[in-house]
Amino acid sequence: MKSGRGRGFFQANVADELAVADMVAAIDAELGLIDLLVTNAAVSMQAGHSTLDLDDFRRIMATNVEGTLIPIMAVKDGMVSRGFGGIVCVASVAGLRPRPLGITYSTSKAAVVALARNFAAALGPEVRVNCVAPGLIETDMIAGLDPDVQDAMRDEAFVKRLGQPEDIAEAIVFLLSDKASFVSGQTFVADGGRITLP
Repeated sequence: MKSGRGRGFFQANVADELAVADMVAAIDAELGLIDLLVTNAAVSMQAGHSTLDLDDFRRIMATNVEGTLIPIMAVKDGMVSRGFGGIVCVASVAGLRPRPLGITYSTSKAAVVALARNFAAALGPEVRVNCVAPGLIETDMIAGLDPDVQDAMRDEAFVKRLGQPEDIAEAIVFLLSDKASFVSGQTFVADGGRITLP
């Protein structure tokens, strides 16, 4: 994190309301008030209807959904009172279409998309809120995915490659920039064209 006053590293469990509040207070004191926020907490698992476990469901929802909601709640009032703010929530294309073998993850990411849209409506015009929905990105999260599955997913994409973290970072930077000043409540799909939405 960098500001006019320097840089800092702050860590908290984003699914823990008190920990996030303490982190935001520390950032405010050391670097100044938060104008831009990216939420990107995520855990994933493969589970269809026959193997769905309620404890796993709650754990993933706590990280992926509450881990998005709690940081937004911690910074939104300051942004609104200053009349400026930008938030980007990282979801997934999994939240935009059914995934019979990923019910929990897909549901959690659909909830992230809904949170972004609802907060865009609630916090505008002062704060713009958008969502990025990545496709298959070459990160540790896909390390356990069968190489044949990765190849098949890559081949389904119009651009015939896996995404890189930089692809998503560039989309986020754009959505937080003044170049996207007329964009709010949107879900920016970055998946190489693997899925197309109306």
